[in-house]
Amino acid sequence: MSKFKWKLHEVIFVAMLCIVFGVVYLAGVYLASFLSTVLTPFGLAPLANEIVFGVWFMASTLAAYILQKPGVAIVSEVLAALIEVLMGNMYGPMVIVAGIIQGAGGEIVFAGWKYKRFDALTMNLAAAGCCITSFLWSFVRSGYGLLSVKLLIVMFLIRLVSSVLFAGVLCKLMGDGLAKTGLLKSYALGRANA
Repeated sequence: MSKFKWKLHEVIFVAMLCIVFGVVYLAGVYLASFLSTVLTPFGLAPLANEIVFGVWFMASTLAAYILQKPGVAIVSEVLAALIEVLMGNMYGPMVIVAGIIQGAGGEIVFAGWKYKRFDALTMNLAAAGCCITSFLWSFVRSGYGLLSVKLLIVMFLIRLVSSVLFAGVLCKLMGDGLAKTGLLKSYALGRANA
């Protein structure tokens, strides 16, 4: 059980990582807004958020990949969302609720392997888990039930690809790259790559 307890340096690491991703998440909001403007004349504005949605799961999967402990996916996602809100996200505190739901999607996958398997498969499945829980939340919160089934399928598939690319593939590459530098030697990922 002691391997699942968080150490002070891990708490500080997650906090710093979430500050960085809070900024990235806010930039993602503005990027999605810009894409929406560009896609509106083509009738594709609803796809703008979906294209970048995977960016908003990155704190969850990367922090969990590095620490490999229970709760990291949810805590990091909520903390990054909180920082994003404090920096002026136009959607307000509801983003924190979304963070809980999104982080839970990744957490479920890591818990399914009892926090013992952290590889490309679990990273991509965790990204997909974030995608699924976030899409269900969007269905409830944003009235996706009013959209056509064809549009919903396209939106989900775009969000899934975005999720796997950003929160799965890219976060695994970032974690592995950081581990190779030796900066993560006091974290689970760094010890596994030593």
